[in-house]
This record gives sequence, C-alpha cells and structure tokens, in this order.
Amino acid sequence: MFSLFSTYECKIDDKGRVLLPTRLKTELAPYIAEEFILKRSVFDGCLEFWPKSEWEKETAEISKLNRFNRQNVEFIRKYVAGLKTVELDGTGRLLIPKDLIAFAGIEKDIVISGVGDKVEIWDKVKYEAYLKSGEDFEPLAETVMGSLKNQTT
Repeated sequence: MFSLFSTYECKIDDKGRVLLPTRLKTELAPYIAEEFILKRSVFDGCLEFWPKSEWEKETAEISKLNRFNRQNVEFIRKYVAGLKTVELDGTGRLLIPKDLIAFAGIEKDIVISGVGDKVEIWDKVKYEAYLKSGEDFEPLAETVMGSLKNQTT
C-alpha cells in the first residue's frame, strides 16, 4: 500500500518540468514503472499526484455510482476535470501540463507533500499561506484525533 508523508521543495522550469528529489524518487520506486495520475484537488488550489494503481483503488467506489442520477454524473465530471495520465522521464522529471499549472497557480517554487495515498503539488507561496490560514491546528487536531483516541481506549 502506498503511504507517503514527506514534504519536499522543488523548482519547476519554464516548460513545466519538475525534477523530483532523489529521496522522493526512492519512495516512489515501487511505482516508477507505472503511469501516474495528475489532477486538480477538490478542496484546495493544488494538484494531486497518484500512482495509477492507487488511483484505481480510489475510483473503484466512484465507478459504482448510478450514472442515471444527475448529481452523480456532475460529481464524476467535476472530480476528473483536467485529469492527466503522466509518466516520469528517464531522469525522474515530471511534466506538469500548462492547464494544471494555471489551475494551481504554480510559479517557480513548489512544494511536494505526501498526504498518505497521494501526493499534493502546491505553489510554495500558496502552500505557506494555506498553512498559516484558517482554523488553528490545535483545535482541529483535538477534534479529529481526540475522538479517534477515545474510540481505541
């Protein structure tokens, strides 16, 4: 099972190529031979990067949705909007298509952050702003993890 929680800072070149850090390539090694899925995030202005095998697990439940329900069709259409199948080149570079670069507002510096079964790709400025904004982490951690800890004791 794919599980990644590391964070890396990288640069993107003018052609949209990102040279993945060596450590990240090592963590992705079991998946390098397969294709990857690159898509828009549902909730945030970042991109999601999935090993294809993990993406197939993610979409297995979505495939069960009734296509004669308009909301289901709209959800599927928006969920996969802009989705691209990509590969790493021989040097471990990822080419991010221009439409996805525009969606994520990616400039030059990026953050690649593992969030379990997928990797998020952020413009560095937007990532730092996200971390500083919104709800304080302490009450969020208490709400999410506090209830989980109470269930296991």
